Amino acid sequence: MSDTYARSNLAAIDAAHHLHPFSDMRKLNTDGTRIIQRGEGVYIWDNQGKRYLDGFAGLWCVNVGYGRKEIADAVARQMNELPYYNTFFGTTTTPTTLLAEKVTSYAGPHFNHVFFTGSGSEANDTWFRMARVYWSAVGKPSKKAVIARKNGYHGSTVAGASLGGMKYMHEQGDLPIPGIVHIGQPYWYGEGGDLSPAEFGLKVARELEVKIDELGEENVAAFVAEPIQGAAGVIIPPATYWPEIARICKSRNILLVCDEVICGFGRLGEWFGHQYFGVEPDLAPIAKGLSSGYLPIGGVLVGDRIAKVLINEVGDFNHGFTYSGHPVCAAAALENLRIIEDEKLVERVRSDIGPYFGKVWGALGEHHLVGEAVNVGLMGALQLTADKASRTRFEKPDAIGALVRNHALASGLVLRATGDRMLASPPLVITHEEVDEMVRIAKIALDAAWRELRS
Repeated sequence: MSDTYARSNLAAIDAAHHLHPFSDMRKLNTDGTRIIQRGEGVYIWDNQGKRYLDGFAGLWCVNVGYGRKEIADAVARQMNELPYYNTFFGTTTTPTTLLAEKVTSYAGPHFNHVFFTGSGSEANDTWFRMARVYWSAVGKPSKKAVIARKNGYHGSTVAGASLGGMKYMHEQGDLPIPGIVHIGQPYWYGEGGDLSPAEFGLKVARELEVKIDELGEENVAAFVAEPIQGAAGVIIPPATYWPEIARICKSRNILLVCDEVICGFGRLGEWFGHQYFGVEPDLAPIAKGLSSGYLPIGGVLVGDRIAKVLINEVGDFNHGFTYSGHPVCAAAALENLRIIEDEKLVERVRSDIGPYFGKVWGALGEHHLVGEAVNVGLMGALQLTADKASRTRFEKPDAIGALVRNHALASGLVLRATGDRMLASPPLVITHEEVDEMVRIAKIALDAAWRELRS
């Protein structure tokens, strides 16, 4: 961006013309927008020259870090050769085809097909329709209902927001749409009471079976969940949870859908979150780390059980997007995946930087304000608490989270606050020294918030 734009009053232009996602625009326009100008590695700079360590990898997505010239070059080559063509009417493009082969190679032997979309939200809309079409094609048209989780997040399109269990989203637009119901989340710290984590994991998982009986097995198409709930606060389920969920889905003949939009492409130290938890879903929406956010692309990994029916029984699957498998986005994703492979970033998260992050991040659990410090790979959370022994929550969880987040930002660290949980999701290329810096600034923010609360 030229110096002319860097010096102009971009915040005023933004306030005059730009409506932001998930924002109170009156408040944002009063406070002023932060203009991010450039990025390199794990750092971003605003147009005032201030540097921030991006402890959130954009929105959980910049897995290979900022400034990867290799991706920019791959995009430029594809733009010059073929900037766009669609995948309708019996056509495709070279990078789209190669990406389909590449991405399915990571997902396990039962995943051999992918349907491309432009985002994670579109991916969730896609599998929702796909599941209903599948059951109808195999002679079970009544299997339409989908069971999801309270505080799950599956995007903000109509179907995606309905599948998600965020009440504040449902309050706008008369959601959820019919046919989607929600059960409890595996949030032991906030909702486990006197149960052990193992007991609580089984209790919450078995809510699925109760809900299936309530709706009738013949009416239930699928259960969807994130391997680890992201936007809800990095809610890591107890070890007993996912095996029981998988057992129930198999025994009750409903599709298991793992939303891999956040957990996929190395964040947990495996290519996908379902691999970390040892389950085999039937469908898996993907996005974010697929291109490290360099260009928008998503998709749905489709298990063989469903793909065979779609291919051999359905005929036209009347669903798709202008930008499904966009060749330039596919080229960016291919180069991104090459980097992840060549630099062994998945293995690095599993055996090096993930354990180191867990050790250093976990030490923040000793702070007065922190009830628990948890992580899997490079996905972590700090639970803020008013009293550690009793797991007592603050009366205004959003306020305490925002307080810590703002102190971190002032000191040059981007973290996310979800209520009274502080979330971290740094690029997979972060070094040990940068993790130390990240945790040092997080402690500065916690100390500042603690002093402010005491005063």
